[in-house]
Amino acid sequence: MSEFPPCPECQSIFSYHDGTLLNCPECGHAWNQQEVAEASVVELEDGAVKDVNGKVLVNGDTVVVVKDLPVKGAPKPVKAGTKVKNIRIVDGEHNIACKIDGFGAMGLKSEFVKKA
Repeated sequence: MSEFPPCPECQSIFSYHDGTLLNCPECGHAWNQQEVAEASVVELEDGAVKDVNGKVLVNGDTVVVVKDLPVKGAPKPVKAGTKVKNIRIVDGEHNIACKIDGFGAMGLKSEFVKKA
């Protein structure tokens, strides 16, 4: 397993350092570890919940899931492109509370959705 943090884009654990940047062999994303750490501190300080593109989310927004998300106890994942209406912002790791057709009420992480 890698001694480096997982990719901030796809969460792959196979990141590596090329001398200047950290790289992900699965999605091709390259990032500076210090800038990512500073950005997450700023996000925590201002208290705003942001989507994958950095847009601020508020109660009542409509979002779109950006990647397939496995659901415990369900035979199928929530597919990428699924539109979720009328979200609620809550505290915790899964900071979006919502209802998804075919799945019911659940929590989502803001890093896996984009504002519609």
